[in-house]
Amino acid sequence: MNPSISVVVPTRDRPELLRRSLTSIVGQRYDGDIEVIVVFDQGTPTDVGVPEADARHIRTIANDRVAGLAGARNCGVLAAAGDLVAYCDDDDEWLPDKIRRQVDALAREPDAEVVTTGTAIVYGSRTIDRIPPDDHVTFDNLLRSRVQEIHPSSIVVKRSAMLNGIGLVDEEIPGSYGEDYDWLLRAARRAPILVVRSPLTRAYWHQASFFADRWTSIIDAIHYLLAKFPEFHREPLGLALLYGRLAFAHAALGHRSEARMWARRTLRLNPRERRAYLAFAVSMRVVSAPTLMRLAHRRGRGI
Repeated sequence: MNPSISVVVPTRDRPELLRRSLTSIVGQRYDGDIEVIVVFDQGTPTDVGVPEADARHIRTIANDRVAGLAGARNCGVLAAAGDLVAYCDDDDEWLPDKIRRQVDALAREPDAEVVTTGTAIVYGSRTIDRIPPDDHVTFDNLLRSRVQEIHPSSIVVKRSAMLNGIGLVDEEIPGSYGEDYDWLLRAARRAPILVVRSPLTRAYWHQASFFADRWTSIIDAIHYLLAKFPEFHREPLGLALLYGRLAFAHAALGHRSEARMWARRTLRLNPRERRAYLAFAVSMRVVSAPTLMRLAHRRGRGI
């Protein structure tokens, strides 16, 4: 009735944020066992400074796979013993009833393999709730849109499905950028993703966010994703979104001709894709990429 949960928390050099994250996990109002596996990426495991509680156990291990989020998450999954696996990034936290409500949702639909929640995006003094529009997210939904309301820290998956069907996080993705999107696409190919339509995860966006300005990795990762999922070429809206991100990334790097080329390709697919216009604006030096990123983050959005 109360499956055991393994929570994988990758971390790197953010001890104060990590303590906040772990405190929210240990404090879950859930009657089953929760083990927390803190994976130190590119560092030596240290004391996390959070006490354990009844049916709450914390382990610390070093990432012995590829450096970065993908390898750290896989390292934690392979060390996990729970019936269900969840992720929580070291700068995020959970509301107290998150796990209980996700387990209840899986119990109501036993054929489902993955369940997510809405997310409260916290940026400075602003908090924006982002909730997926439906109770289920399908593979076609994800091809048309990233469905950014699904945050990695909101995901719970049956461990058996992950190891024997969906697969681990792809460690070959350049810079681990978009590894969560790739994994969600593979998961949704097998079965729709359940949604608990409440903001039970809190994601903190800040200047230390891992992919704030890694534009070259973003470009390489998008090309990797397009090659891996040829289905994007039958979904013009989804393809335009990725082309628009390519355009903006090139513009942010100062690659003016490449930015404009990808922006034109974007608009041929979807004249309403805003990233193309933003890329044009940055390439013409009307506005800077960091300024647009800050404005988007204030609205709980990315580019």
